[in-house]
Amino acid sequence: MAAPNSTGRPGYLLKRAQGVLNAALTGELREHGVTIPQYAVLTALDEEPGLSNADLARRAFVTPQTMNQVLRDLEQRRWVSRRPHPGHGRILQAELTADGREALEACHGAADAVEDRMLAALSPAQREQLSTALRSCIESLAE
Repeated sequence: MAAPNSTGRPGYLLKRAQGVLNAALTGELREHGVTIPQYAVLTALDEEPGLSNADLARRAFVTPQTMNQVLRDLEQRRWVSRRPHPGHGRILQAELTADGREALEACHGAADAVEDRMLAALSPAQREQLSTALRSCIESLAE
């Protein structure tokens, strides 16, 4: 049996989808003056306030050094505040500010618009199948 064409392989298609999604999201977020790592931080802090630099770096798929710069930028914009962890003085916990929540809402609108475009040709059932299949792929490789 012949090997499948490389452009038809699921791994290739996932990477290609990630690339075009990233490009579209970058363009939409740029209109709000936000990068994808910044959006990831704002989203993570909305879901779980008090995360550390290391936790946020893992969530945003960047290095701790890069995350430190991202957090400094967000602090300068007054979208995030940081305070020492009560049990670990060297760890800083980050939280969204009111301005950060406002920026996040605008970014959610931009991300929703990109996802709507991406999924426009799929029925609700197909969208659910896609989500289920992707979760299964993630779980299979994460084990």
